[in-house]
Amino acid sequence: MGFQGTDGFSVYDHAGTLAFRVDNYSRRRKLFSGDLLLMDGHGSPLLALTPQIISMHDQWNCYRASEEGQGKRTRSQQLFSMRKCSVMQSSHEAEVHMSGCTHASSDRTGHVPGFSIEGSFRRRSCKIRNSVGEEVARIRRKKAGAASLSLTLAEDVFSLEVQPNVDCAMIMAFVIALDRICWKPYTPMICSS
Repeated sequence: MGFQGTDGFSVYDHAGTLAFRVDNYSRRRKLFSGDLLLMDGHGSPLLALTPQIISMHDQWNCYRASEEGQGKRTRSQQLFSMRKCSVMQSSHEAEVHMSGCTHASSDRTGHVPGFSIEGSFRRRSCKIRNSVGEEVARIRRKKAGAASLSLTLAEDVFSLEVQPNVDCAMIMAFVIALDRICWKPYTPMICSS
């Protein structure tokens, strides 16, 4: 997986085939960024992520996306909301509330987090756990080279390992929202000759 500044990002599977992409991935604050569209490797829309403009916890909402005639893209059914956790509320970095899931012993809104993010996304070292605490995905810094001479790559290139029978598109939407929630300014590398 690799973010490329403001042009978008690409996700490659274990065989090196393009699996997902987001084009025109703006690094601007959520008030000005608008919707982000997750597409498959062929450019077909899968999920649309929309910032909740007025939110104390930096919330993003995810909807199913589709393409109608004449290239018009639409969004429909809301799938989840992801928000940053307060340092005082939880040891998790963010939590995901799936649409339609409620439980009596949950937070004051009646929603049980369907997933939680444990660790630090900014350092590219975190786990995504489901509501019963099972790890469904893990994000790590990407390493190159042999085990004895490995080199850790920059934070914009990282590995995402998703467990079998887990919806990869949904996990990718989590990663996109995490990148916006754990926002930091993009600083391009300047090379000199």
